[in-house]
Amino acid sequence: VQLQASGGGLVQAGDSLRLSCAVSGRPFSNYLMGWFRQAPGKEREFVAASSRNGGSTDYADSVKGRSTVSRDKGKNTMYLQMSNLKPEDTAVYYCAASSVIWGLRSDPQYYNYWGQGTLLTVSS
Repeated sequence: VQLQASGGGLVQAGDSLRLSCAVSGRPFSNYLMGWFRQAPGKEREFVAASSRNGGSTDYADSVKGRSTVSRDKGKNTMYLQMSNLKPEDTAVYYCAASSVIWGLRSDPQYYNYWGQGTLLTVSS
């Protein structure tokens, strides 16, 4: 399976943005899907996850309440809608998939497929 993240860019604090992750190769209902991010000089961290059927989601405390992860099965695409963006949201955002886990996981070690990342920069 191949993952292609897109939608990053330069925005101002308080703006909203939607990131996309296009999945090819296999139906993405086979996979737990997740979003992670890595800021300069920091470790990769969990942002959000969507269960295989999309019925359950999980969010990091840092984005909870202002982010929504969703799936479009017809387009085989996962989205991360973020609002009220903050400078601390600046990072490279990666989408990831897991074929080995049922349920939700926030630990990147459980994800065995990764996209290339898209850069989001939030200016103050």
